[in-house]
Amino acid sequence: MAASAIMVPAAYAQERDSFKIAWSIYAGWIPWKYVDESGIMKKWADKYGIEVEIVQINDYIESINQYTAGEFDGVVATSMDALSIPSAGGVDTTALIVGDYSNGNDGLVMKDSSDIKDLKGQEINLVELSVSHYLLARALDSVGMSERDVTVVNTGDADIVAAFSTPGVKNVVTWNPLLDDVAKMPGANRVFDSSQIPGHIKDLTVVNTQTLADNPKLGKALVGAWFELMAEMGTDSEAGQEARAALGEASGTDQAGYEAQLAGMKMFWKPADAVAFISSDEAVEAMDSVRDFSFEKGLLGEGAPSADFVGISFPGGKTLGDTDNIKLRFDPSYMQMAADDAL
Repeated sequence: MAASAIMVPAAYAQERDSFKIAWSIYAGWIPWKYVDESGIMKKWADKYGIEVEIVQINDYIESINQYTAGEFDGVVATSMDALSIPSAGGVDTTALIVGDYSNGNDGLVMKDSSDIKDLKGQEINLVELSVSHYLLARALDSVGMSERDVTVVNTGDADIVAAFSTPGVKNVVTWNPLLDDVAKMPGANRVFDSSQIPGHIKDLTVVNTQTLADNPKLGKALVGAWFELMAEMGTDSEAGQEARAALGEASGTDQAGYEAQLAGMKMFWKPADAVAFISSDEAVEAMDSVRDFSFEKGLLGEGAPSADFVGISFPGGKTLGDTDNIKLRFDPSYMQMAADDAL
């Protein structure tokens, strides 16, 4: 897989006029559905003389795998998954849009206890090797414990809520809207959530670096369309409320339900705020923690000798890992253009 993936950028090395971006349902990514169906994407694509197809994929990890295999030019992903799947697989990937970070939407819930130290010797149900697994590691670390002190039980996200409702399952880690469902159950205590590790679980729209280099129009159109919607969606204007209501319905809830999910995220409604965040030392430190976890769990591949295997670049010349193998790039230049009204 890695060998074929490394070939992908060469295949993309050309100027083109049609592109495909994949997305999957989560509060921070579903705005792409509205960007597409409202005509905002077409407006920006027409401005630059290109076509951009926005495609919903029901399986999140599969969407990233398809991007990694070259079937899409971009995809939505968390920073951890962008690192561990395409970048670790040899596909040079650029984080074009930093949309938000989880600020309470991911959490650890315990039954009949509110003390993380009581987890010692217990089982914890979660989606293994996901951001939930990462959150557990940070929660345990916060009280001087480690994963060696507990037993992780791999549980599909579709089964988490039902599992917690049974007597045998006492602890789960999950994300919204499942997190809110679990936390409402009798005896449930939300003991740790992503608001305690701000910036660690980032939601990105990433694109193939070579494709972006050869087709800057794609970057301009995507960033322009995204932040046009954000400028409305983050307000109480009629258009903003209409967008949130539509996205609530599309995600199986309503406007209030969707707004509750947004409340658990630090949304970057303005491009300047996204640029400021990803340029901060905190963003680098958070990614350093994420790459260490990814290496410890074998997510950087069998051939990775250390967390430094995959190089990661940030604004201002900051880097983590091997500078000769930069495969994940946080490049805010297009978001800066949006901030400067220069798209």
